[in-house]
Amino acid sequence: MNKPLSIILATICLDGIGIGLIFPILPKLLEDVVHTQSIAPYIGIMASLYAAMQFVFAPVLGALSDNLGRRPVLLVSLAGAVINYVIMAFAPHLWMLLLGRAIAGLTSANISVATAYITDISPEDTRARRFGLFNAMFGAGFIIGPVLGGFLGDYWVRLPFIAAAILTACNFLMALFFLPETRPATRLNINLPDLNPLKSLRWAFSRKELLPIILVYFILTATGESYGTCWALWGFDTFQWSGFWIGLSLGAFGVCQTLVQIFLPGPATRIFGERNAILGGISFNCIALVILAFVTQSWIVFAIMPFFALGGVGAPALQSLATRQVNQDQQGQFQGVLASAVSLASIFGPLTFSSFYFIFQRDWPGAIWLTVTAVYLIAIPLVILTTRTDRSRHSESI
Repeated sequence: MNKPLSIILATICLDGIGIGLIFPILPKLLEDVVHTQSIAPYIGIMASLYAAMQFVFAPVLGALSDNLGRRPVLLVSLAGAVINYVIMAFAPHLWMLLLGRAIAGLTSANISVATAYITDISPEDTRARRFGLFNAMFGAGFIIGPVLGGFLGDYWVRLPFIAAAILTACNFLMALFFLPETRPATRLNINLPDLNPLKSLRWAFSRKELLPIILVYFILTATGESYGTCWALWGFDTFQWSGFWIGLSLGAFGVCQTLVQIFLPGPATRIFGERNAILGGISFNCIALVILAFVTQSWIVFAIMPFFALGGVGAPALQSLATRQVNQDQQGQFQGVLASAVSLASIFGPLTFSSFYFIFQRDWPGAIWLTVTAVYLIAIPLVILTTRTDRSRHSESI
């Protein structure tokens, strides 16, 4: 494995640890700050604020990474994450927590820039495997992060944020001193109109062949937001889990996810093709969610973790498929557009699923997972349409 790839994967792992630390204890933190137990809407609001800021600035940062280089944009995003965690570690009021999440969202270019970075250094035939490693390292962060966050949070609810700030600061220093640039600055003077986040979206919507894959990203991201929004609440309401057990369940998912992402995406894509890998991932997720909706014993949650992990097989195939939709010079711009679609879904997803959870919470908390399953199913015809469009484009180029 070459040095740049090793460093960016290590950076993503540390990023995953920093993010995963806060999931098990966010409900408890909000209870302490807003002094109410009905905190599902507040979790949705915080997640949506983060996503709204990301929606506005991710395309801008993606375009800047094409012109100014990947490295400086990644460093700015990591610095913003450190500031966010410091604010959340000591904020006594809700508005300060919201400010911290806004800052984090404004500078959160980690995933889109890292994706463009891997695209820069990877031949096309190795991208699915490397995106699998990318997701595996993020999953490895979730093995450590939630368990550590739940454990620390049971001692003091603010302690995981201090740990996240330290880890992200280490992440920043590692990128500052060891991460090389893959796309040197091509243009130092950026026109202000180029910084309009809607410009990239207008460009994407002007190319109708890109719309199906953008919508797939939107739907799969919206469903993914349900876990971060509802998992801790559901675990407490259904099984009276402590922060440690919530973290342990997320860590168990991380173990299964990492093993799957290391060994399966490359072979699955090669044997079954990108479309079938994506559809298979959606199917495994739906099976696991239906079981989760009716589960009454906590051990079953851990038993079905492999199904959730197998659902992740489709993500690298989708990322690989996306990189072939545009040429090399437009990768940063297109990844920024996809990040905007992800962010837009992350605005509506938490608000929608937290609202549904609030409706179901008293009578049947598990009903939220059937709602997520219904949204997943909408992506299936779009995946089929995307792969047909891609095949037609490939045939025309021969």
